[in-house]
Amino acid sequence: MADEKHKPVLVVEDEPIILLNAVDHLHDIGHVAYAAANASEAMDLLNGLASGIDVLFTDINMPGEMDGIQLVELVHARWPHIGLIVTSGHERLASSTLPDDGIFISKPYDLEQLSKLLDEGS
Repeated sequence: MADEKHKPVLVVEDEPIILLNAVDHLHDIGHVAYAAANASEAMDLLNGLASGIDVLFTDINMPGEMDGIQLVELVHARWPHIGLIVTSGHERLASSTLPDDGIFISKPYDLEQLSKLLDEGS
């Protein structure tokens, strides 16, 4: 695991510009950031890197067999050490509906808001 300030984060987002912006911002502030365009890609990465990922940051609505909520539930069941941050521009969730101390933030989110959540220990 990385130190508290430089957490490895897996960003899962099907909108390429949003994905690149989030990953670039995380790199710029010192985090190791991995990118996946859907839940299937995320699972492939996690199967190889799970012990090295501290936070999953995922959109809810994505193409494929699994949406972000299903991904979060699967990740939490397999790798409970991974912190969870979920986002959507179409849906609103109470953070209390997410496993453990998962956090929901609405789109459009501010990249500084994401940074603060990571610094607070998601």
